Amino acid sequence: MNFPGMRRTIIAAVCVFLATGTALAQTVNAEPTPRIIVSGTGTADIAPDMAVLTLSVLRQAETARAALDANNQAMAAVLDAMRAEGIEDRDLQTANFRINPRFERPSSSNSQRRDPVIIGYDVYNTLTVRVRDLDSLGAVIDRSVTLGANSGGNIQFTNDDPSAAIEQARIKAMQEALRKAETLSSTAGVGLGPILQISEQSSQPRPVPFARAEMAVVADAAVPIATGENSYSVTVNVTIALDQP
Repeated sequence: MNFPGMRRTIIAAVCVFLATGTALAQTVNAEPTPRIIVSGTGTADIAPDMAVLTLSVLRQAETARAALDANNQAMAAVLDAMRAEGIEDRDLQTANFRINPRFERPSSSNSQRRDPVIIGYDVYNTLTVRVRDLDSLGAVIDRSVTLGANSGGNIQFTNDDPSAAIEQARIKAMQEALRKAETLSSTAGVGLGPILQISEQSSQPRPVPFARAEMAVVADAAVPIATGENSYSVTVNVTIALDQP
C-alpha cells in the first residue's frame, strides 16, 4: 500500500475541511445586514362588466324519488330560462347537488327516548350563472325565481379581465411602501440600500348574498340592480437594506 500517498491525501482533506469550517464560522458570526421592512397598500376601482349568480332550487317530498323529480323539473325550467335570456352553456355550471333526509323524533309518553324517523327528503340543486350582459341581470334573477329558484343566492360583480386594475393597484402599493421607507430612513438619519425582498397579497370583490325576500318580485318587473364599482387591492411587503453613514 502507498502509505505516503494516503497520508498526503488525508492531510489535504483535513486542510480543506478546516478552511471550509473557518469560512462557515465567519459567515455565521457576520453581522446581519441592517434593514427596514415596510408595507404599502394600493387600490383601483373599476366598473364591473360581469356578474356571477348562485341560484339554488330546493324541493321537498315524502320520498327521495318524488323530491328529485320535482327538483329536476324546476331546474330544467330555470336552465331553459337562462338560455332564453342569452346565457351560453359555457356560463352555466352545477355548483352543488345533495339529497338530505328530514328527521323527526316521535313523542313518547314515558321517559324512554325514541329514535328519530325519516319523514321526508330535501333535494338541493345549485346553479352558477355567469351573466356577461349586466343589463339583463335583473330579468335573469326575476325569471329564475319565478320558475323555481327558491333557496339561498349570491351575486358577485366581477370583471372578465381585471389585470389592468390589479397592475394599477400594485404600482400604488409599491409607491406607498417606498415613500414610507424614505420617510423612516431620512428621519432616522440613514440612507436606503438595495431592495432585498418583495412579497404581495391581493384581494378581489367578494360575493354578496341576496335575501329571498328581495328576489320575490311582482310579475313583469325585473329585480332592481345597482352594480357600483369593484375595488381591487394589493398589499406589498418590502425589505430594504439600510445604508448607514
